Amino acid sequence: MKVSVILPAAGLGTRMKSAAEPTGTSRKQFMQIDGVPVLVHTVRKFVACPLVSEVVIALRADDLEWVEALLKPESFAKPVRCVAGGASRQQSVENALLSLAPDVDVVAVHDAVRPFVDPETIEQVIEQAASTGAAIVGIVPVDTVKQMQRHTVRGTLVRERLVLAQTPQVFQAAVLRRAFEKAREDGFIGTDESSLVERLENVEVTVVAGTDRNIKITRPSDVELAHLFLAEEKRKAAAPKQGGEPA
Repeated sequence: MKVSVILPAAGLGTRMKSAAEPTGTSRKQFMQIDGVPVLVHTVRKFVACPLVSEVVIALRADDLEWVEALLKPESFAKPVRCVAGGASRQQSVENALLSLAPDVDVVAVHDAVRPFVDPETIEQVIEQAASTGAAIVGIVPVDTVKQMQRHTVRGTLVRERLVLAQTPQVFQAAVLRRAFEKAREDGFIGTDESSLVERLENVEVTVVAGTDRNIKITRPSDVELAHLFLAEEKRKAAAPKQGGEPA
């Protein structure tokens, strides 16, 4: 099974409320956590997954050259390449999708600014999509969700029937290509890849349970939490393995 991972990373990160520097390092996908850009942390997670064949990063055209130089010292064990994205996330993902080889079986799309996705989650959602055609990661909301109109509550939604969508969102390559073609023909703009696939007939999107650690670094307050999560990951990696040989 050949699995390609698309990381859309062409966003300007306006919610960070910081002016973009010439190299873009103030944008969320390039902000550093422990001296390493968020994007690189995310790429590392997918390169380490045995099921992943390659990683494709969709960037602003102006960022291609310096990001390629940024990634080069990593010497990744798998192909990691950059392509020019578009004016929107949907266009960026489609550009990356069009760059994939015809023999790709499964395509995973993941937010470049979600560097704390669990390796187990990556494998589970890929395997699920390979079997069923389409699968996303999501979590059930813990708070009561209200439906409102003009600042007035109009109803309470049943939490057990709701899911907060995360990424990766994974699809059989033929399914995702068909979804993008239909969206382009209809002029439809979705909020994520699943919203495009949901419009296809005879395709159901299944949900794999995610975790609340799979945060999307979007606002300045998320950065402090990211530092905490990374420190925890380092402690776990350095801890002695259970059942190992005694010293």
